[in-house]
Amino acid sequence: MEAVRLENEYVALEPLALGHVEALERAAGDGNLWDLWFTSVPAPGRMTEYVEAALRGQEEGRMSPWAVRENATGQIVGSTRFYDIVPDPSRVAIGYTWYARRWQRSHVNTACKHLLLSHAFLNVGAVAVEFHTDAYNQDSQWAIEKLGAKREGVLRAHKRRNDGSLRDTVCYSILATEWPDVDKWLQLRLRRLASL
Repeated sequence: MEAVRLENEYVALEPLALGHVEALERAAGDGNLWDLWFTSVPAPGRMTEYVEAALRGQEEGRMSPWAVRENATGQIVGSTRFYDIVPDPSRVAIGYTWYARRWQRSHVNTACKHLLLSHAFLNVGAVAVEFHTDAYNQDSQWAIEKLGAKREGVLRAHKRRNDGSLRDTVCYSILATEWPDVDKWLQLRLRRLASL
C-alpha cells in the first residue's frame, strides 16, 4: 500500500518518517503515555526503534503508518496506521493509534478516523475496516464505539503486550455497506467537536 498524505481541515496524516521522531517524543511525553501498560506507546528513547519497526512493516506490505499533525497548531500530536492489510477480500485494521494527552477527547481522533475510513473504503476498496484494542483500554473501546463501529467479540490471550503479558483483544469493525451512514455521523461529530 503506497504511503500517501491525507488531510482535511482539522488534521494532516503525514507518511511516517524518521524525521518525525523528535516531535513524536514530545507528543508521547504529554501525559507520559508509555506509563499505560496496555498501550504500544514507546518509552523515552525508544521512538526511533518504534518508527523503524513501522517503516519495516510498510516495506513488507503489512502496514501503512502516519504521523498526525493538528492543523490549527501545526504540531505533531500522535501516530496511527493501517495494519493487518489483506488483499482479498480487501480488509485493513486501523490501530497503533495514540495522541498526546492534550488532544485526547478532542476533534483529533474523529478527524483522523474519518480520513482513514474514507481512504480505506473509497480509495483502497476495503470491504471492512477492523479495530482491535486491549480489553483493559476502556477509553479506546469508548472511542471506537463512538465512531459507529460494531463490537464483534473478544480474542482471549490473543497477543503479548510490551511488558510480555498476554492481552485479551476486543475486536470491532465497520463494513463498506455501513460507510455512508458512518460518514454522515462522523461529519456531524466533527462539526460539533470543532465548535467546542
